[in-house]
Amino acid sequence: MSFKQSEMLYDDGKHYKWVAKADHDNPYYTGGKDRTELNRTEGYEVLYFINHIGGKHWNVVLGTTTYQKIEKMIRYSVPSPIRSHKGIADWIVSNWNNVNY
Repeated sequence: MSFKQSEMLYDDGKHYKWVAKADHDNPYYTGGKDRTELNRTEGYEVLYFINHIGGKHWNVVLGTTTYQKIEKMIRYSVPSPIRSHKGIADWIVSNWNNVNY
């Protein structure tokens, strides 16, 4: 199961942007290097990242609740100085049991 835009908690049009405005931005974002920064307000980047981390770090089929916990962690718990894909993923995995939503 993969996480869908319609299942995201903050897809109310106020938090995430879904239209790329800059030339270097890609609204069909389908990948990211571990060293690149995750833009936490661009919905397509966050959605891809959530699906990617879920598939990479857990060897079970994840449910919507688990994906939504990852989304909440990205929004509320991951320290703002941590910006790279790898840094955010590592933080989420390391702190999974310490964060309760």
